[in-house]
Amino acid sequence: MPIEIRELVIKATIADKNDRPPATTDNIQVADEQKIIQACVEQVLEILNRQKQR
Repeated sequence: MPIEIRELVIKATIADKNDRPPATTDNIQVADEQKIIQACVEQVLEILNRQKQR
């Protein structure tokens, strides 16, 4: 059964570059983001494989 989205609300917060934390935490955040992205990709691939098996 298809899902229809009639309304999409997107909110964003924009901050000045001066508000950023020191560069050392950026490296940690990038590593964490990569781990999260990799986990998401793995889950999507598992879902696609399950759908192919049906």
